Amino acid sequence: MTSQTDSTRLKTDPSILNSEIEPTRPPLSTRVLARRVEEVPRSGIRRFFDILATMTDVISLGVGEPDFDTPQQVIDAGLHSLASRRTHYTSNYGTIELRRALSHHLERLYGVKYDPTEEILITVGGSEALDVAVRATLDPGDEVITHEPSYVSYRPAIIFAGGVPVGVNTTLDEDFALDPAKVEAAITPRTKAILLNYPCNPTGAVLPADVQDEIARIAVRHDLLVYSDEIYDRLVYNGYQMRCMSALPGMRRRTVHMGSFSKAYAMTGWRIGYVCAPSEILEGILKIHQYIIMSAPTVAQDAALEALKTGEPDVARMVGEYDRRRRLIVDGFNKIGLRTFEPRGAFYAFPQITSTGLNSEQFAEQLLREESVAVVPGTAFGDAGEGHVRCCYATSEAEIKEALVRIERFVKRREGN
Repeated sequence: MTSQTDSTRLKTDPSILNSEIEPTRPPLSTRVLARRVEEVPRSGIRRFFDILATMTDVISLGVGEPDFDTPQQVIDAGLHSLASRRTHYTSNYGTIELRRALSHHLERLYGVKYDPTEEILITVGGSEALDVAVRATLDPGDEVITHEPSYVSYRPAIIFAGGVPVGVNTTLDEDFALDPAKVEAAITPRTKAILLNYPCNPTGAVLPADVQDEIARIAVRHDLLVYSDEIYDRLVYNGYQMRCMSALPGMRRRTVHMGSFSKAYAMTGWRIGYVCAPSEILEGILKIHQYIIMSAPTVAQDAALEALKTGEPDVARMVGEYDRRRRLIVDGFNKIGLRTFEPRGAFYAFPQITSTGLNSEQFAEQLLREESVAVVPGTAFGDAGEGHVRCCYATSEAEIKEALVRIERFVKRREGN
């Protein structure tokens, strides 16, 4: 019991209250960030672009972005949207016109049909699609199996949602395709989902049909959800036939399909993507979207609609150009002595650089400083990326040729040491 004297002291000396009554806590400055945020390091890509920003005459093979501008008719549709004063919110789901066009688009390409009224959500890029999908479906401690190397956002997104990422390594000797046996071995009672990204960033790998079929069977057998990030679905080469994961037997009801207009239509700055899922799953995803976003930008949705209507010739033109660059850079790396498998999707090459005696970060930093060529260390995409660097060939043939000259010069100096 507090005495009268103690009560008087508390009124006149507040420090006594803090020191004797309240438990001692660390200063706010040391505990302001959530633990899950502190667990996630900064993107391994950013440090190299901070260096790049201080340099001139740099050839960048680092940024995963088309070097093409958005097709003119798509830009015109955006301008028309603004001129028509379409500057207000849309439905939380997105405009019904875009959702209907997207439903038709996916059915035409992959034979999977989504109800545009309750199974398609338009998002602020593919990044938001990933974020709201995992946050809506993961409980604390749920495990998500990911293939590595994988896109830099996957592990952080899972951790921010309270989940636990479980990496399954892919290797150069296997063309970075996912091994179903490794996936099954990684499943535990806490496993909730598998996250797939094929065609893959950073490797450019695709899933062979038999592997994709077996992954689907594993998901059905263990009753798992599958997040399928198919943002590079249109960028495939050398006869590869893309199949939508949700179109496979037993997969539609357990697949969260994610995509974007960024890569195929050169619309990265428009920030427009989408997520498709059965209505009972999408309803939960919509809850998060409507509270944090409200709706994707109206002007970007109108532009995306035009892309679906008239953009196919532009997609074919850009894919043809990427294919020429793909063969140029892959052949160039192999001639230099940096072993590179043939990527059949996306717009990345993933050469092995171990012959130089450098690790991935050393190679990327020294190449940037000595030869002004920017690449991304493979470790930015997980520990399985060590020994490789990611090189984006969404740049001109002239720049790719000059980059190869500089990289060969760099490699030869290392071999001479």
